[in-house]
Amino acid sequence: MTKADLVRAISQETGIILIDTKMIVDAFLENVKKSMVRGEHIELRRFGTFKNKRRKARIARNPNTKELVNLPERIVPTFKFSKFFINDVINNN
Repeated sequence: MTKADLVRAISQETGIILIDTKMIVDAFLENVKKSMVRGEHIELRRFGTFKNKRRKARIARNPNTKELVNLPERIVPTFKFSKFFINDVINNN
């Protein structure tokens, strides 16, 4: 499902016109991104949590050249699905 498919589905379910639905979806996604940039986490109950995780510095290996490479500490955005979401997906498949 693409963002356009999602907008279309929400528009049909809610009766909100497509242009307004697209603005709402874009605003939601932009606010998630801004919150993550500020280092906040976003918890959507019964759906999941967006969080920034700190990855420690480490030495890795370039798989092509086998050369060792130093990777600095960095922040990685993550999303973890809730148990309710996972159970719904498992039980409906």
